[in-house]
Amino acid sequence: MDKFKKICVFCGSNSGNRKIFSDAALDLGRELVERKMDLVYGGGSIGLMGLVSQAVYDGGCNVLGIIPRALVPVEISGHAVGEVLVVSDMHERKAEMARRADAFVALPGGYGTMEELLEVITWSQLGIHEKPVGLLNIDGYYDCLLGLFDKGVEEGFIKPSARNIVISASTAKELLEKMEDYAPIHNQVAPSRCWNTSGGSVTRSS
Repeated sequence: MDKFKKICVFCGSNSGNRKIFSDAALDLGRELVERKMDLVYGGGSIGLMGLVSQAVYDGGCNVLGIIPRALVPVEISGHAVGEVLVVSDMHERKAEMARRADAFVALPGGYGTMEELLEVITWSQLGIHEKPVGLLNIDGYYDCLLGLFDKGVEEGFIKPSARNIVISASTAKELLEKMEDYAPIHNQVAPSRCWNTSGGSVTRSS
């Protein structure tokens, strides 16, 4: 039985220059459908976002897109896919995507995709969540990023146990299988129960 039912997918609003990336997005969508997993994503109908969301929707699974109001005319072309939640800004978008998902997968993408990926990795390290984080490394697209993580361990900036947060594979099937076996083994900075997301407080020194 699958350990998670809602997958948040980070991916580009572009399709990339090679068909292999589009094929990977469609393959991920089909794999989610086969496992009866719902999709949470950035809400766009173009690029890899459009491909994976349409594949999941056409397969009969639920699709929830979360998009900032300012990006609606930019990233939604023609029609929205599934249900769309319009939020105020990027911070709210990422918070809602993280809250509503049981796990995260990053397809190839640009700065935005990488920023979203790194944020949920950091949140796992901090102890904010214990959800699996998967990197779909299509044709070595993320080899340099994975190498940078390894360099961070080598140079003492990333703990070896925290390196295990990032799960990577070259196919959707292999990645999801690895993610289902994931168990947090790193030393979290602070346990999840210590994180209060309801608001901040000010402490003044005497």
